[in-house]
Amino acid sequence: MIHGAKNQVNNFEKSLSPKPYPSYTLSMDNERIREICLALPHAAETLNWGHHLVYWVGDREIGGKMFAMTDVDGTGIGVLWFHCGAERFHDLLENEGICAAPHLARAHWVAMERWDALRPRQVEDELRLAHGLIYERLPKRTKAVLVLPEKERARLIRERKMLLAARSKTKQS
Repeated sequence: MIHGAKNQVNNFEKSLSPKPYPSYTLSMDNERIREICLALPHAAETLNWGHHLVYWVGDREIGGKMFAMTDVDGTGIGVLWFHCGAERFHDLLENEGICAAPHLARAHWVAMERWDALRPRQVEDELRLAHGLIYERLPKRTKAVLVLPEKERARLIRERKMLLAARSKTKQS
């Protein structure tokens, strides 16, 4: 009998020990969004317009397109903007805390006004969907670059950036 009581105490102590939380229970913030977006294939990030962290499918210099962005300093409208496609656009707008993204609504982008407008798992799913929708719309030329081996792709992107920098330098002269 004492042995059985000891097992119950051990089981109770084990249930109190901290466990890693699954991704669907973590609250959303800029860092969590960054983890999710950069874990997607061919994702890249840039800081644009002073305070927006923009996530791209493919590097911008090779024809990549943006699929999501967060407001880093909290001065803009909404905390997260993402592409949702024509089918999901009106469904998402029915949620409290989600509005059409200014300047991008006609391209079917929505803005979350606060982090709890959707459950964390829904946000993760919407970002995956946004990434997939944008990937499908990439030009064939860009997709061809994305399937290159890592070293070759990095070399090509580096060369493209140097070419663009040289062009902008000659325009300024």
